[in-house]
Amino acid sequence: MEELPELDRNHFQNLEHVERLELSNLSGDHSPSISVPSPPSANCDPAADVSEIEARLSGILKSNGVTDFCFKRVPSDYYDRTFEERRDLLGAHSIDHLCKSMVMVNTQAPANIIDCSDRNNSKYYVVVVQYTARLNAEAIKKYLHVLNNGQISKKKFNMRLAPEETSQMLTGFEHNAVTCVGMKTDIPVIIDEAIVKLSPDFIWLGGGEVDLKLGIRTSDFVNFAKPFIVSCSN
Repeated sequence: MEELPELDRNHFQNLEHVERLELSNLSGDHSPSISVPSPPSANCDPAADVSEIEARLSGILKSNGVTDFCFKRVPSDYYDRTFEERRDLLGAHSIDHLCKSMVMVNTQAPANIIDCSDRNNSKYYVVVVQYTARLNAEAIKKYLHVLNNGQISKKKFNMRLAPEETSQMLTGFEHNAVTCVGMKTDIPVIIDEAIVKLSPDFIWLGGGEVDLKLGIRTSDFVNFAKPFIVSCSN
């Protein structure tokens, strides 16, 4: 089908938005309306060849009811570029919407804590923070202490970045490709509270491959990953 000119496409999207509001009023739903940005497809070019990883992760998201997401390929020198250049490549709203997922290990966990079976007291966590923020590991330590009702000494929590080989073994993804979708291990997730407060609520994360990025509605990500929301950045 012939591509619509930019103005016509925007007009069509506006009409869709008005139609949704009218249907909401007819159904008696008078909850406050929230202004949201254009759907991600407006910023994502459909790839000619979808990789096996992208297809698998897309399938996982869709099977869990997530529809407001997209994948986007980036140049091989993506990580050599400035945050502003990365923002423009992805069509992100701001550099604050660029996020990363890091596997962290509790180096002081008791000897019997060796895996992720207890999400409240896990050996490993995936921590999602903004690239523009500085992680506050001490805040995570305090949060986990409180989460366990203070029954575990603070000395038993010391969160540090896991070695790359450990991260890849647990997630199945290499460095700069880690994502919370489709990990080999069900690792509990912690997301920085600052990300949840971003507006518009559409963030960019690793997409399972170094040159593949995942854009997703923040609220959908939270519903999918069910992370602990922690104020853990400076």
